[in-house]
Amino acid sequence: MKLHGHYLRLHSRYGAEAEAELTLDELAGALDCTHRNAMNVVRSMVEHGWVEWISSRGRGRRSTLRFLAAPEEIASQSMLKAMATNRHAIGRSLAQLQGHVRSAALQEHVQGWLLGYFGHSTELRSNKRIDTLRLPLRQQLQTIDPLSMNLLAESFVASHVFDGLVRRANFANSDTLDGNVTEEILPGIAHAWEVDASRKRWTFYLRKEVLFHNGKIMTADDVVFTLERLIGTSRRTLYSVIFKQIQAVRALHPNVVEIELIEPNELFLPLLCTSRAAIVPKELGQLGEHFGSRPIGTGPFQLTEMSDGGCVLEAFGSYFQGRAHLDRVEIVHVPWGLPEEAAEPSSPFHLIHNPAEAGSGGWSQIHSRTTVRKFVTCNTQKAGVMSDPELRAKLLACLREDSPAPAVHSTAISIAIATVEPYRHDAEWLAQQLERHGYSCTVATASVEAFKGPIRLESDLIVFSLLRDQDEQLRQFDLYQTMSAHIEPHTRLDIEKRLQAIARQADSELRAELFRDIEELLIREHQLYILYERPVQTAYMPSVRGVTFNSQGWVDLRHVWFPPGT
Repeated sequence: MKLHGHYLRLHSRYGAEAEAELTLDELAGALDCTHRNAMNVVRSMVEHGWVEWISSRGRGRRSTLRFLAAPEEIASQSMLKAMATNRHAIGRSLAQLQGHVRSAALQEHVQGWLLGYFGHSTELRSNKRIDTLRLPLRQQLQTIDPLSMNLLAESFVASHVFDGLVRRANFANSDTLDGNVTEEILPGIAHAWEVDASRKRWTFYLRKEVLFHNGKIMTADDVVFTLERLIGTSRRTLYSVIFKQIQAVRALHPNVVEIELIEPNELFLPLLCTSRAAIVPKELGQLGEHFGSRPIGTGPFQLTEMSDGGCVLEAFGSYFQGRAHLDRVEIVHVPWGLPEEAAEPSSPFHLIHNPAEAGSGGWSQIHSRTTVRKFVTCNTQKAGVMSDPELRAKLLACLREDSPAPAVHSTAISIAIATVEPYRHDAEWLAQQLERHGYSCTVATASVEAFKGPIRLESDLIVFSLLRDQDEQLRQFDLYQTMSAHIEPHTRLDIEKRLQAIARQADSELRAELFRDIEELLIREHQLYILYERPVQTAYMPSVRGVTFNSQGWVDLRHVWFPPGT
């Protein structure tokens, strides 16, 4: 596959014409290797019939390189070879192929290859049936450490490797259709809990002999370590505002933990359901930075492999809530769209496929009730157009579909737009809309981690998103706390008062009303504009059984199963 990459690199640089003349120095520079290795590469390509090389002897003399193979063909060969021999290289091969697609027919072939590669398979090992599910994931995994995760894909994997003290009830597709989705909080590692009259002191009673994947028994000391690690981090993590409300964590007994809050917060128990609050072993420090790629949890699957190309999960036979039906899950990084994927481009794939039924056309769509909302906020703390309410209103009006004909400013107003890299497309659309109306726009993107830094406060407009799942109120609480750093002081005070009321409100429906008040306030003051909202769906085949969703709208792999013979 490395030779395929070399060919594509040469074709990208010199393939504008059927042949190119270049020196050995230029060839070695293009391939980033020595003269000797460059000639070895060319000889291999000649042997494969990909190129013709007419050599001219003498230093500085130009030789002729003639391309005989289409780059799409070479990229396709690379991907098919990766599928057959090295799943970790599939993402890289697909990225190469994506850069050389020239026809709809080739793209259709690629879709077919992918759908044939992913899905359920069964093999016999020592007379034992091994059920494997192979899933594509658009987002590339960086870490599975609950403290460091930034991506939805990482949270998805972590939800199968770790457990929390408590969890939200799963829901099925029929629940979403009937409107019967429950927000009930169920036992997890803790089998029971109670809170005192002040709503500040919480006591959790842990299950006995819950095992980590390394065989060690989980105790209250691990819970204390986990929560103190979250409290003590200097990282700006999701939900950190609520974690910082923990005043003390104490192990009263090997199976009893007491958590004391600084002040009551009715979002605390829902917070403990998230993968951010997943319990990790107190010996984590011995693993150091490797814990993110070699995590040890108590969950239904243990992670046995992880690389840039994805990861492998294997069923943990001693899982305290019952063994998973699947034996193995291979998750492969695939930077390529599938026809059945969700409409939201920043979402990871939700696809459960059975190749045996690929020709039946029997795909179904499950709606998990989860949607992604994209919106833009104004940085009113930066001097300039955003600090003027009338100018903000005029600018945001340009984004409406019914906005009047573009009016060109005599002097273009400069607008800096910032977002995370996956939302670049939305930010560029925003820039195009404003430029039609005479604004001069720049778009800056950053990684999720870097976006927590100064880039937001240096911009005029910020493109955000909100995943509207069962944890929506937690996300809203964190979002509005973050937004308060770049909105007008009087609005910030109003929002802070409402957030304080939300934290003390036990009724989730009343909390939802307060969150709507905040949203309406920001829209009314032209500090928030909703771009769109799209559903996250899961495509699956009828033979897939046990499909239920967790609080984030992810399919819970522990319950997925396939009838024998499918």
